[in-house]
Amino acid sequence: MHNKSVLLVDDEEIILNAIGRDLREQNYGVTLATSGEEAIGVLKYNQVKMVVTDLSMGGLDGIQILKEAKKISSMTGVIILTGYGDMASAIDALRLGADDYLLKPCEPAELIIRIERCFEKYEALEKVKMYEDILPVCMYCKNIRDDTGVGHGKGKWQSMEEYLHHKSGTAISHTFCPQCQSRAEKDMFGK
Repeated sequence: MHNKSVLLVDDEEIILNAIGRDLREQNYGVTLATSGEEAIGVLKYNQVKMVVTDLSMGGLDGIQILKEAKKISSMTGVIILTGYGDMASAIDALRLGADDYLLKPCEPAELIIRIERCFEKYEALEKVKMYEDILPVCMYCKNIRDDTGVGHGKGKWQSMEEYLHHKSGTAISHTFCPQCQSRAEKDMFGK
């Protein structure tokens, strides 16, 4: 499980250590934070893929950690784990981008399943993002599809010249590079 880092946040050290131990046994990279303030510091200066946070803590609470984690990177998964949950707090957390909401006490196996689902979701999203960043060029005519401002795969196909002019505002002139000039001369004059 490479690059599967989990930040655990809880002001109850017994719970924090128990969950941390369970996750380490499953080969997760685990960082522990005993407060919301400590968790925000970890998020700002370390690449964290997943946050599992208590909802109710002194100082910054789980909702504030959720907001900060998503502000730093929308690709960070967040699971809220609480002993004081109600429907309103669950709805708020999910509306703000939490990936899951579990009540304590939670079976370690269930938490691990939920964490793994989140990792799978974000790995799939990263793959989709990677493909969206590739500029589609037709392998035959070399036209380019510009998906800017429209859904992926729905852009207008245009010549490379049109695309470059549209994107950069630069006029395009046609010429030969030295190798192609040599080839063109051979083709035209048999040299």
